[in-house]
Amino acid sequence: MALPKTILIIDDESQIQRLLTSSFSAFDISVVSALSGARGIELAIASRPEFILLDIGLPDMSGLNVLSEIRSWSKTPIIVLSARDEEDTIVFALENGADDYVTKPFNFRELLARIKLTFLRQTPEANSVFSSGHLEVNFTSRTVKVKGQEISLTSTEYDLLKLFIRHAGKVLTHQQLLKAVWGPNAIESPQYVRVYVGHLRHKIEETPHRPKLIITETGVGYRMKIHLEK
Repeated sequence: MALPKTILIIDDESQIQRLLTSSFSAFDISVVSALSGARGIELAIASRPEFILLDIGLPDMSGLNVLSEIRSWSKTPIIVLSARDEEDTIVFALENGADDYVTKPFNFRELLARIKLTFLRQTPEANSVFSSGHLEVNFTSRTVKVKGQEISLTSTEYDLLKLFIRHAGKVLTHQQLLKAVWGPNAIESPQYVRVYVGHLRHKIEETPHRPKLIITETGVGYRMKIHLEK
């Protein structure tokens, strides 16, 4: 799985900067560092990194403002790093251009896995078949199989599953799911998502009440998890 060659880290914690720079070097990833939001924006323009890690709590300005500024002209993938676990902050970041989030303190391997998946989503799909664990979806034939057996989904269930797969590994907020599947008029009806995710889980999960594919991100939304083993 491909990794970016250059990463811009916008974080005012020097210890995290040093740790990540050292860790990324083992994967031949060059790091550009910024300790403030203003400097981060400057380097995002000057260095054109392939990936950005952005801390929310910066000394000169909110990381959310930095996110908004960069997103106004760049589609570079951005993962938000934050010591905060407030649901509203995370949801706002995701709905305003962040590709994913990781809460501090974090495990480097988990961060690297999130970077790989986010970076992979920037490239076109190599084929029309998706598989994760016991689930296999063929987009050409619109067939869904669980443990090799074809199952039937309603059009809404299929659209929801397809959206999860298209953003596999990324958390999708309730509002993002509602807008994409049911349209803008449904954004005030979050129960739609809960009900249809429940339907999907009963059809594609081995144990619906302990899901391994569609994971709940409490207070934020859901994430399609990728499993290589079957």
